Amino acid sequence: MLTLAENALHGLMPMTDPLAIYLNDHLAGATAGLELFRRTTTGAPPRHREVLERLTREVEGDRAALIDIMMLLDVPVRHYKVVAGWLGEKVGRFKPNGRLVGRSPLSSLLEVEALVLGVRGKAAGWQALRVVAEHDSRLSLAQLDELLARADRQHEELERIRQDIAAEIFTAH
Repeated sequence: MLTLAENALHGLMPMTDPLAIYLNDHLAGATAGLELFRRTTTGAPPRHREVLERLTREVEGDRAALIDIMMLLDVPVRHYKVVAGWLGEKVGRFKPNGRLVGRSPLSSLLEVEALVLGVRGKAAGWQALRVVAEHDSRLSLAQLDELLARADRQHEELERIRQDIAAEIFTAH
């Protein structure tokens, strides 16, 4: 049994389990992605907000599913990585967008492109966990297949939004 001081130190020790590191990295990415979904939804063209709001709720559920999977696998959440993901999204807001003040039309396009990449990364994570599930009965192949199918659908919906925004920006004269 660890004492309180030993337990606190244990949480600061570097992880050496590749799966634990991988899942915590994906949790950091999921945290950043969720924050980006929230921001993108509020700044997106009105015709895309309803879809983005639904996708944001789904991504919240996906992040919760990842945490549940981590608990099933006895993988501790490394809160410093979660905070780093959250901060990384905030820092990413400070990029030139062609305007000194306010949002540029490019902001929505670049944000949706980042969401597309994030959803593809999430799908890769579910695919990797599917490999783990083939050897670890604590994981459900059916759940992972459902999460993977949802990520694929999210990707398709984001891609349609991305193309619509790109067409509006680059073909409007």
